[in-house]
This record gives sequence, C-alpha cells and structure tokens, in this order.
Amino acid sequence: MTGGKVLPITRWGEPVMHQPTKQVDRFDDELRQLVRDMFATMEAAQGVGLAATQVGLGLALFVFHCPDEDDKYQSGAICNPVVATPEGPDRALESIDEGCLSLPGAYAPLARPTESTCTGLDPWGEPVTVHGTGLLARCLQHETDHLGGTVFGDRLSGRVRRKLYASHDELAHLYPDDWPVTPKRQSASEPVEQKVAE
Repeated sequence: MTGGKVLPITRWGEPVMHQPTKQVDRFDDELRQLVRDMFATMEAAQGVGLAATQVGLGLALFVFHCPDEDDKYQSGAICNPVVATPEGPDRALESIDEGCLSLPGAYAPLARPTESTCTGLDPWGEPVTVHGTGLLARCLQHETDHLGGTVFGDRLSGRVRRKLYASHDELAHLYPDDWPVTPKRQSASEPVEQKVAE
C-alpha cells in the first residue's frame, strides 16, 4: 500500500469510465506497482476507494481504505471482484450523499444496501473475501460498479443527475486536469465540512 506515485484521476465522460473492464490475468510486479500507485492516488485525493478505470485503465481492479459501520478501517486491493448484497427480509437500504473522485466536488443521495460482500483475488492471485457494513458496504458496491462501466450517476434519476452535474460544474475550476498530481485549488467560499468520495 506504500511506495506508489500519484496518478491523474480520469473523469466521467472518458470512454474507459463507461465500459466494462477486462479481467486481471497476470499477477506480477507490474500489477502490484499499479496497486501501490492507486493507493498513493487515492490518498492524495482523500478518497476511500479507487478503481483502475479511474486512473485510465480498463482492468478489473480496485483499492480501498474505508471505515465500516463501527469506524474500523479495512484496506486492500481486489482483482476481478464480484459483489453480493442481501436479498429479501435481510436487505436494508440507506440513502446518503455519495460522491466520486472522477466527478470531484459533487454529491447526491443514493440508496444502497447497508451490507455487501465482495469476493475476488488479491494482487498475488490468492482468493479474498471482504464483508462490508456502513460506508465500506457502499464503497465495495461503488467500486465494483466502476469495473462494470457504471458510474453512480447512472443510478440516479434524470433530475438528481442534472443537479449533480450542476454542482460539479460550480466547483470544477478548483480541480486541475491532472488532479491530484496537482493539488486542488483553495476557495475562500469552500465549506469546512468534507464529504467522502470514492
């Protein structure tokens, strides 16, 4: 999770963000360096999750460093992830503001299941399972969506999506094209509260 370099974050609208990814089939040093770079990028952007599509690569891989409902952080990298959520009476939804590092500065409420389980392979090709609650459950769903070519705006109504884009447009000037390689610009009118984006 350390020793990586910060990469520019790819924005919504770029083709790689809206297409399904290819499965990871080589678990080598190059893949593990990509994972380190993704962790560095996620940390620089103050995110809790980052998919390979968000650094311009159509690979089924994401990294995360995210708290669960008990505020316990879990971290890792998952290749070729499959996410499952409860069905029937065990399924509970929570609607909270969600953001995306690839549409920086904009948030919109989205209902998602409060629990999810993600299975896949770690960067050495070994099986891994992560059970998420709270924000971690949302993160696992959000990042796996990315790898299927879905951004969270695709899950919003047209009216809410338009508000989301309008909110982003108001703040876009604060985020350089190569952000977070070049840090976010400061604004005197910026709210103190920070929300979490994935």
